[in-house]
Amino acid sequence: MTAPNDRDLLINARRGESAAYGEIVTRYQTSVFNVCYRILHNRADAEDLAQETFMRAYDRLHTFDLEREFGPWVRRVAANLCLNHLESRKVTVELDDERDADQSRSPERQVEAKERSGRVRDALASLPPHYRVVVELRHYQDMTYGEIADELDIPLSDVKSHLFRARKLLAENLHAPD
Repeated sequence: MTAPNDRDLLINARRGESAAYGEIVTRYQTSVFNVCYRILHNRADAEDLAQETFMRAYDRLHTFDLEREFGPWVRRVAANLCLNHLESRKVTVELDDERDADQSRSPERQVEAKERSGRVRDALASLPPHYRVVVELRHYQDMTYGEIADELDIPLSDVKSHLFRARKLLAENLHAPD
């Protein structure tokens, strides 16, 4: 027996079948948490906002177009919640800690990699949230420009300009003398 597709589960969830929505949550909880964590760089906040994402999505399930894919929609809900959270706190947070798991390198190389990772993380954290989000979706979630535009509900030209400006700011920050 094949597993039900998202559309069937969403139809059943709209009818009030909690097990169907539970299956949807199970399918997407990791990607939603990853979006939240990479934007917020705080595990507790990411867990809270991932949970809030699914509650918000459930409340708005009746507005979801069943002809579209659920994954991009729910990740956009997560990204928007995270941006609103950051905006309400008015703080800059760090992005995901890039850890180098390669233990075969020399200790000196591991230290260099950790320092480089820290500089990149600091530079990413210094970006405005709307730039950080497009960098996260493009480089960490491997989404196309079109998918990012759909997910964030912004024009494709905005995605391109945000990425261009974010990369320019990153380059300036990373190549600035200490």
